[in-house]
This record gives sequence, structure tokens and C-alpha cells, in this order.
Amino acid sequence: MDEGLRTLLDLLDLERIEQDIYRGQSTAAVVPRVFGGQVAAQSLVAAGRTVPADRVPHSLHSYFLRPGDPGAPIVYTVDRLRDGRSFTTRRVSAVQHGRPIFHLTASFQVHEEGLTHQEPMPAAPDPETLPTATEQMAKYADRFATPEHLPRLTEARAAIDLRYVDAPPIASVGEPRDPRSQVWFRTQGALTGEIDQPLLHLCLVTYVSDMTLLDSILLAHGRGGWAAGDVVGASLDHAMWFHRPLRADQWLLYDQESPTAQGGRGLARGRIFTQDGHLAVSVIQEGLIRVPWDEQRNS
Repeated sequence: MDEGLRTLLDLLDLERIEQDIYRGQSTAAVVPRVFGGQVAAQSLVAAGRTVPADRVPHSLHSYFLRPGDPGAPIVYTVDRLRDGRSFTTRRVSAVQHGRPIFHLTASFQVHEEGLTHQEPMPAAPDPETLPTATEQMAKYADRFATPEHLPRLTEARAAIDLRYVDAPPIASVGEPRDPRSQVWFRTQGALTGEIDQPLLHLCLVTYVSDMTLLDSILLAHGRGGWAAGDVVGASLDHAMWFHRPLRADQWLLYDQESPTAQGGRGLARGRIFTQDGHLAVSVIQEGLIRVPWDEQRNS
């Protein structure tokens, strides 16, 4: 198995401290705080470990309360809100240094048959024809705020094969574009054996869902992002709806757009499709998007 993927799987394999209490560690991030996708995925792991195996998540709603300290463990406490015949609901609090940094509520459901329809999958090129994100980013190494940003970004995404359909925000600094972005992604290697569980696939997709979702906001304003140093930002909340089965180790198309930005905040929404066209996940996130203080003062 790829070393980067093994590291991520170890990160999601939480330590059980007591009934409904778990402890997780952190790994490298582009900015000096815990990556939001990590704490969301770990929270979903914690919730899932208290739910019968025949129930998988169908939705989650969460708030980022404080920046996480990557040098300290995170304690996850699960509250069992409801255990019904079809649905199970859990609330998770992620705590560091005695204070909550993240809250998540997730709902799980047993499989049911029912009415079905979906939006069509948007057009996108074959992912195998696209360069990797690492290859694309390397072309714009001179646009990163510091020389350390590119290797840190590469390390933070080592477990994921991520491919931009169009150029990433760092390539379009000063050139506003349509507030839309597409990426293909999958894990760097197959998930087999005992770890090949539906919950793990959904937790991995949760992890990736926070990587590029705010890109469409940046594109609308010709901003390169945190790595370029031309915005200050963070995730404020994150919601996901899991519609259909998926595999995180097979290509998934993440189609993203931003309908609005205002008041130092931007809204982004995404749809994740399987390669054969099934709408698997819907995502919505609001992010803090501020221009640096010296730019505000001089404007």
C-alpha cells in the first residue's frame, strides 16, 4: 500500500479511550492548524463506531469552532442522540486543550429501496488524461507565498491522487474566472481486505471534500488562496449528504461552484459523481474569506 495512504488510514484509526470516547492524532497541513477535512473525517469515524454495521451515514452537519493544534491529540466524545428502527443519530464533540474545536451531527440509515432520480453528471475529461495536482502545482512554484508551501501541500495530499480539470487558483492570481472548479480524485491505492468497509470509503471522501471546495470562491476574485498569501481563510461549517454507494479508491468527479460571497464569507457547494455518472454526494460549505489586513487598509 502507498505510504501516504497508509499514513491517512492510521490517522483515521482512532484510539478508543472509554466507551464513546476516542483519541486521534494529526498530520501535516498547508497552514499551521489541523486540516478541517481531517477533523470532520475523524469525527465521522468516531460516530460510526457507535452505530450498527448495517447503517451507513446519509448526512452530516458540522461547525468549525476553533483552529485545531496539529501538535496535540484530539479527543472525540460521541453522544447517542437516537437509535430508531431505520435511523441512528450521533453528535460528536472534538476537544483540544479543554475546549471544543469542532461539532458534528451525523445521521445513519439502514438500506431502503425507494423513488430515485438525480441531476446528470457534468462533462469532464477522462482523469487519466490529466496531470496530477503535484505536477500542475509545480509549474507555479514561484507564486507560493514561501518556498515551503509547495512541499507542505504535496505532503498534506500524499494519500490522494487529485487532478484539476482546469488550472488551480494559484495559476490565476489577478485573473478572475468563472466561479466553478472540477477535480477528479481517488486514494493512492486500493482498499482491500478488512479495511474495505462502506464507512471508511465515506470517511475518506469526507476528508477530501474539504480540500478544494472553497477554490471556486477564490477563482471568482482572481485569488490564489492560503498558499499564495493573498487571502486569509478557514472553513466555518460543512454539510454533506451521501446519496449512493461509492468507492474512495475509484475515480470520483468533484464538481464545485460558488453562488455568492459577502461579508468576509463565501458559500461553496459541490457534487461528487462516480465515474459511471451516479450522483453520490452533495456538499455545502461556508468559508471565511478575507483579504490581508494591509490590503484592506490600502484599498
